[in-house]
Amino acid sequence: MLFQGYTLQSLLLKNRIVMPPLTRSRAGGGEVATARMAEYYGQRASAGLIISEGTQISRQGQGYAWTPGIYTPAQVEGWKQVTRAVHKKGGVIFAQLWHVGRVSHTSLQENGQAPVAPSVVVAEGVKVFVDAEGKGSAAGTGAMEQHSTPRALTVAEIDQIVQDYAQAARNAIAAGFDGVELHGANGYLIEQFMDSQTNLRTDEYGGSLENRLRFLKEVVTAVADAIGGGRVGVRQAPLTTHMGAVDDNPEETYIAAARILDEASIAYIHIAEADWEDAPVMSIAFKEAYRKAFRGTLIYAGKYTLARAQEALERGWADLIAFGRPFIANPDLPLRLENNLPLNEADRTTFFGGDSRGYTDYPVYATADALADGQ
Repeated sequence: MLFQGYTLQSLLLKNRIVMPPLTRSRAGGGEVATARMAEYYGQRASAGLIISEGTQISRQGQGYAWTPGIYTPAQVEGWKQVTRAVHKKGGVIFAQLWHVGRVSHTSLQENGQAPVAPSVVVAEGVKVFVDAEGKGSAAGTGAMEQHSTPRALTVAEIDQIVQDYAQAARNAIAAGFDGVELHGANGYLIEQFMDSQTNLRTDEYGGSLENRLRFLKEVVTAVADAIGGGRVGVRQAPLTTHMGAVDDNPEETYIAAARILDEASIAYIHIAEADWEDAPVMSIAFKEAYRKAFRGTLIYAGKYTLARAQEALERGWADLIAFGRPFIANPDLPLRLENNLPLNEADRTTFFGGDSRGYTDYPVYATADALADGQ
């Protein structure tokens, strides 16, 4: 099933393999996507669906050095290079829209301001990638530092961020993307509102489960109104505690979120399972409950092997499977998986920042014609 085509709303995907968002910190000046980024994504266009790296919806939404934005005209023009490269090779690409909330640093914020969050809660030990030399170039030196103490958003500011998401979605379509994915996982702003231990508000955006899910619902509604629900996906990380995001009753919270997204008739939910050693395993019962709560397309990601991917598809938990780190070192990953070919090993020292090394220089195994000839 993994190598069969799949229809996502009005989009025909060539297979059920997804390249998920992978932050690589290679954007140019002004957080603009570059020709090198276009080459990188174009190399990987054999995926059924590509979801771009996290792309900040505003300067305030940035949490890491050299990540691309989609809130200025120059950024929209930069992304056009990427979407053209992917479409030229018959690929489909969504932009992941991103606001990191508290997971940022004053050096990344305008005028050195504090990052924003639902509440003034620090995630101790959660670090962000900053420009250590202040050169403003991905070729510079980056360093990991503890995120800065956030300040709490006002209701008026929350409304502005909702509008920033909607405008970023319009910008993504103008840049040639086929749709957008809202980053509602991994401890960033949307999840900070959702989870009970990161949202200590006492107004209409905090307290009850309904109130904590209000921001998610408002963002999804605004983006769907802007570009159409069929062009919208949402990433969720239901049972993880990434970036210090902790909820007291995660099963209840995330099934309720799935129902909200089902009512919004969005294209898909992209579920990030825990992918670290000794991580909690998502139960079959939870996956089945999630499937009942959301009737659209489900994408699963998290250390999937070929065997695990086939099982998830066959048992109906998932419709598409995302392979993250393998796509870094294997631009031709679908070909390798389908033909049981060995995989390149990724160079972790080149994951964030730098030039072409460890980015666009990984070799392909062989062309499809060569394989057909038995070479």
